[in-house]
Amino acid sequence: MSDCNAGCDVTGPGGEKEAIADVQNYADSRQIAIDKVGIKSIRHPVRVADKSEGVQHTIAMFNMNVFLPHNFKGTHMSRFIEILNSYEREISIESFEAMLREMVERLEAESGHVEMSFPYFINKKAPVSGVQSLLDYDITFIGEIVKGKYRLTMKVVVPVTSLCPCSKKISDYGAHNQRSHVTVAVRTNEMVWIEDVVRLVEDQASCELYGLLKRPDEKYVTERAYDNPKFVEDMVRDVAAALNADKRIDAYVVEAENFESIHNHSAYALIERDKTAN
Repeated sequence: MSDCNAGCDVTGPGGEKEAIADVQNYADSRQIAIDKVGIKSIRHPVRVADKSEGVQHTIAMFNMNVFLPHNFKGTHMSRFIEILNSYEREISIESFEAMLREMVERLEAESGHVEMSFPYFINKKAPVSGVQSLLDYDITFIGEIVKGKYRLTMKVVVPVTSLCPCSKKISDYGAHNQRSHVTVAVRTNEMVWIEDVVRLVEDQASCELYGLLKRPDEKYVTERAYDNPKFVEDMVRDVAAALNADKRIDAYVVEAENFESIHNHSAYALIERDKTAN
């Protein structure tokens, strides 16, 4: 698995040839394969397709790894960096598969895995005043190649407001609400915009979030949440129903976590479905 097999020749101080050992390429006698080996948490500039603006430039955190057979001592970590830097500032969802395939080929691996996580910004208008502000969302593209087959999963974390139906029902006035994170991971059969997933989730929440609100907007979102109470179970079921109805979605995992305002713990729910399974 080395560019120079057992070793590389270099010129010594006296002009003589000296071999530098390629330790990673040594045989390993323990007969234990490693499922994933590589690098984690390396930042690199990327560009992402933006539904309204065309393209958005951001910084992504990469995890890159491959399968290592039992007979090799190690992989060549420098090649991961070389591959990443060969794309300079042109890494995108369009070049993601090509980069992953190059990684698997250069490291002579049976399988490979790349995660690209980045903040993504959507310009939103407040519901009454119309004042605009950016809201950030955590996005992860997860690419895998196993036995030559490529698979891409897009994961989107959407912050929303949830209001407790029980609290509303039993209280003489008011109800406790909290900020919640709904995480959706999807495999698709055609292009799905990040904005499409965000909108799908926000439509199922008690109320969506905004970066900037004026007083009329604050009144609106408070009353909107109060009129639309949701348990954590309601949110995952409603999001799952919307995903089930979207023919572009082949498989999904939807999670909801409510950061409870009256407890020191979260409420949590998850639904997973592969729509292509028999």
